Amino acid sequence: MSDDHWSRARKGMNAEALEHLRERSRAPGVAEGGGSRNHYCLECHGVLPLAYNQREPADRTKLEHCPHCGVEVDPRVHAMFNWVEIDQPPSSDLLALLPILFLGLLAAGGIAMGIYYYYFA
Repeated sequence: MSDDHWSRARKGMNAEALEHLRERSRAPGVAEGGGSRNHYCLECHGVLPLAYNQREPADRTKLEHCPHCGVEVDPRVHAMFNWVEIDQPPSSDLLALLPILFLGLLAAGGIAMGIYYYYFA
């Protein structure tokens, strides 16, 4: 290969990505190989067997705690190699929206009172 070949021309350009992949290869459970389908602990990034629901084969048990660091595993969240899946949305966003709803009602009431006093008082 000549020095103009793309593999030599890009030498050293992906050092950050390569270091990330090297670090991932040192995560707990990687040396053991894992199974054909894995996901990762959000705390220690160790390899965990993947089981989505009860229809999975019986040998894939749902984990309650990470075997590497002991943190509780959320059964709704699966951190894959380069994305995170969340099986179900959170139960409700109502508490986050209550302040906005309250301010909207307060503003509507103020506008209604202003219109009343301007035209009828």
